[in-house]
Amino acid sequence: MRKIMASWPRWAGYAAACWSLAYGALGLFWALGGEGFPFGRTDPDWEPGLSVLGDATRDVAAPLIAMLGALGAAAGLAIARGVRRGRPLLLGFAWAAAAGLTVVVPDNRVLMLVAYAPLLVVFAFTGVPGGQPMSELVPWSRVNLFIVLAGGLLWALASLAHQRRTAGRCVACARGGTVRRAGHAAAARRCCGAVVVAAAIPAMYDASRFSPGRRASRWGSPRSSGGGWTSRGCAGPGCFLSLMGLGGAILTLGLVQRWGRSTPRWIWFRAGRPVPPMLAVVPASIVSVIVLPEG
Repeated sequence: MRKIMASWPRWAGYAAACWSLAYGALGLFWALGGEGFPFGRTDPDWEPGLSVLGDATRDVAAPLIAMLGALGAAAGLAIARGVRRGRPLLLGFAWAAAAGLTVVVPDNRVLMLVAYAPLLVVFAFTGVPGGQPMSELVPWSRVNLFIVLAGGLLWALASLAHQRRTAGRCVACARGGTVRRAGHAAAARRCCGAVVVAAAIPAMYDASRFSPGRRASRWGSPRSSGGGWTSRGCAGPGCFLSLMGLGGAILTLGLVQRWGRSTPRWIWFRAGRPVPPMLAVVPASIVSVIVLPEG
């Protein structure tokens, strides 16, 4: 697995091309009358302002998805083969695809599903409180958002690899020529403000959810019945989500704290050992991506 991840500049373009071809085929399927079109008013979660594609119709959006999928497959293949001709146009398309699929199309349901993932695992065995079926908690329209997000991340990797490759830089680290490496203390001072903001904003939001009498939003779709997931104040799923957010805010501080570099003593099986950088970077990057659509 480590070798596969290290070789991402070689396979990112092909992966983006394959994803685009597959999703474009889905668009063609929907355009020909297939079931499961996940956008617009056919979305079981539909409500005004939920998604930028809330007013999308199958007749218009499905053929457009098919066309963009075909273009994406061709562009991804060109990136994978290192085509330099038309570099600005190719990179423009690639970065636009990455931004659109990671930030524009997804919405707050991605963050909601990720935050409630531990509870969903439990509910798979115990059932959902209030008798709400699992199919309403995780309908196809929500799964589709993760597929779209995955495609955006693949396009981001492909764009980054092609941009570095065609600029004559190392595709893995972006280095070219003489590079001055800052020490940890200097790096910590530079990013300390960003870390404080990244921790404080979600912490304040999650703290507000503990206020007495505050009505938490329902997890299920707006059209679902039962109301088993509706709670007031800090109760049930709302409290769980708040605690998850506060825990994440505390962990964010570890990016510039000593305990973020060296494992604390109370974690006995790794006490004193260095914290692998990717153990912090990968979760922080994933959270950053899924929080952007929420904003």
